[in-house]
Amino acid sequence: MTPGVDYGRPVAVRVLTGLLIATAAATAGVELLNYWYATEHGFGLAVRTGWALLRTVGWLILIWHVRRGRAAARPLGLILAVTTVFAVGRLLVPREGTPPTAGVLGFAALTVLCVTVVVLLYRHPAVQEHLVRHPNKIVLTRDGFEWREATPKRPPLAAWAITARVASFTYSPLMLVPALISVSELGARPEWLLAVIFWFAAGIGVSYAVLLATYFLLKGKPWARAHLIWITIGSLVIDLPLCYLLLGTDGLIRDGSPLVAASLLTVYSLWRVARVEKAA
Repeated sequence: MTPGVDYGRPVAVRVLTGLLIATAAATAGVELLNYWYATEHGFGLAVRTGWALLRTVGWLILIWHVRRGRAAARPLGLILAVTTVFAVGRLLVPREGTPPTAGVLGFAALTVLCVTVVVLLYRHPAVQEHLVRHPNKIVLTRDGFEWREATPKRPPLAAWAITARVASFTYSPLMLVPALISVSELGARPEWLLAVIFWFAAGIGVSYAVLLATYFLLKGKPWARAHLIWITIGSLVIDLPLCYLLLGTDGLIRDGSPLVAASLLTVYSLWRVARVEKAA
């Protein structure tokens, strides 16, 4: 047997793992390529590139979930694929002129990889059969407390609820990144200092609000869906106008569109949760 090759998992799962490794490498490669070809290397580009590179860590975490057959791999892979395409695409187009050919080809290859990963995660039977495990938790049994896999009582609801949870957890960083970029604008526009402070506070507050709402969402509480929708609306109402006012149309497109994409995925997941509850 070849060292390092895992013969214990289905071929489709091993192929998926290889694609995830390639996607993580492509994400970092395309980001560095875009940064190399950029005509200006300002503070905003550095922050956006650094944040996008952190997604490579997300892909490595996804590989860990896939190798262990975790059911959470599907929603995590979906939100990573969607936000990666938006994060890379927003840096591809320069303020002036056309994007470099190498960057366009790299972005096209990364998009194909992301789409292929999502299709395998959600459509391939062998992958679906493999991704069925859940995190281990302390469970009370007749023999006392045991550390074992804790299967949700309502798996269909949990699947879409986890998707909504993962997608909404991206609200905070997607708000904090443009807020950090806007700090560089305060030198010429100091009157916006309070707005930037509020932006940071809102980004941090959203993380706690999402944590609370999604906790009860996973418990099957119907009112948690409405709370998460209001959090979504509030995040958009705060973030998008500030992106436009402080970073202009370019900032609105580059930093606002990923939040819009995450919001749409969250709302769609909540709609699926409602359908599952209604059918139950």
